[in-house]
Amino acid sequence: MPDGWEWDESLFAGSAPHYERGRLPYAAGFVDALRQALDLNGSGRLIDVGCGPGTVTVPLAPMFVEAVGVDPDRAMLEAARRRGVRAGIGNVRWVRARAEELPAGLGAFRVAVFAQSFHWMDREQVARTISRMLDPGGAFVHISDVKEPSSSGGLAHPAPPVDALRELVRHYLGPVRRAGQGVLEHGTPGGEAALLVQAGFGGPELLRVRADRVLRRTIDDVAAWVYSRSDSAPHLFGQRLAEFDDDLRSLLDEASDEGRFSERAPDTEIFIWRRPATVDRRQP
Repeated sequence: MPDGWEWDESLFAGSAPHYERGRLPYAAGFVDALRQALDLNGSGRLIDVGCGPGTVTVPLAPMFVEAVGVDPDRAMLEAARRRGVRAGIGNVRWVRARAEELPAGLGAFRVAVFAQSFHWMDREQVARTISRMLDPGGAFVHISDVKEPSSSGGLAHPAPPVDALRELVRHYLGPVRRAGQGVLEHGTPGGEAALLVQAGFGGPELLRVRADRVLRRTIDDVAAWVYSRSDSAPHLFGQRLAEFDDDLRSLLDEASDEGRFSERAPDTEIFIWRRPATVDRRQP
């Protein structure tokens, strides 16, 4: 987890209702890309660690006998359950727990997925634990958006004014990024590869799934994106939330005459790390 920062339950407090609407989707082909790369055929079990509202758990679940979504945020898990019901998925179990509390009696898995969640955890501990929970030859999968600036040329509407939105958040919350009850003075950590090699994983295999999609976004959609983020979660604004919301919507209204925005969906990046075919779960 980030240096000098400690996790607490307020990290995404109030964000769950905004997450599905606000966050940009992963590329539509990411499920098929993983199916082919891992030869998924409906066997084995999936664990999604830091599953949030089930964004990845639900579409991947049909590729397995059972899927388990794990998250410490009760509201996120409720949103995940609703997503699963809407999708007609009946083989998912939702577990409220921190990654550091694993294995929590959950058993063995063929695939462990982390969708932009690993940096919030005690990564060294969690990597070791997951290596013991995976079947021989199992996969540790990290999924994220490709962090590249996208071109706004040729779009039907203006792109969301991301820099101005971040400046507005800083005006209310200060110059250092907030996260739960603490701050991220140095941002979120890197060095994931070294930690996974140390935990015994081989790889990685990199998949890049093209999005090739332009999204039309409303003021409400962009506002939901702001509130879905840990550094601008609703609880952080306290009694000034209504004031911030007024300023947020005024900024967005001024940025687009029609109250409409266009945004190119980012590609999806997938790193696959493999557990050796021979696994000794007795290792500490």
